[in-house]
Amino acid sequence: MKTASFGAVNRAAAGAAGASSGGKTVMITGVSKGLGRALALELAKRGHTIIGCSRAQDKLNSLQSELSSDHNNHHLLLIANVRSNSSVEELARAVIEKKGVPDIIVNNAGTINRNNKIWEVPEEEFDAVIDTNVKGIANVLRHFIPLMLPKKQGIIVNFSSGWGRSGAALVAPYCASEWAVEGLTRSVAKELPDGMAVIALNPGVIHTEMLQSCFGTSASIYQAPDAWAPKAATMILNLTGADNGASLTL
Repeated sequence: MKTASFGAVNRAAAGAAGASSGGKTVMITGVSKGLGRALALELAKRGHTIIGCSRAQDKLNSLQSELSSDHNNHHLLLIANVRSNSSVEELARAVIEKKGVPDIIVNNAGTINRNNKIWEVPEEEFDAVIDTNVKGIANVLRHFIPLMLPKKQGIIVNFSSGWGRSGAALVAPYCASEWAVEGLTRSVAKELPDGMAVIALNPGVIHTEMLQSCFGTSASIYQAPDAWAPKAATMILNLTGADNGASLTL
């Protein structure tokens, strides 16, 4: 099992211009804010088609307006809750009917617990972290991998974290969920046919609402999502079947 992919890093260094040749269809969960939103806007700017889902209709409407500012209305944004298997099942039906099978899926939707020692984390808060970060990805894999199998093509990127490879006090539920993402990714990689790939990607430390939750005001010293998105887009677009099972860091 690979723990890094020098091929992916080197291909990413080739630059955005090469990556954008031949438009791809990219599905991003949790697309309405933070990293998901920034990545969607960057990929759309490069000519790729965005399929996005979120629980927040108002934020989806706002993103739709931005994506369509160049009079390009081929993007598809839908309400879905990745924590719900039936909601993801409905999402998969809508996507296949309206856009066909995505070339790339980015499992970005995630949440974190409020800073607390594990014995002070409420049950419902712990459940929300696991249900979103772990079960949410599993629901997407359950309903979208079968759509990709006939052509043996497709790249799935599961956003992980540095805390999915280490640990930190006060965010034990989040660390546990991200370790689970790493393990889930490596296991699923062994189940895919040649030509497909699932990758765990640590996106780095970015100034988002989640970072503010655990870092407070010091979160502002880190890069903003829109500064992060160009490098992320290039790396993701350059992933191939050869990267299957990799644990990468941006």
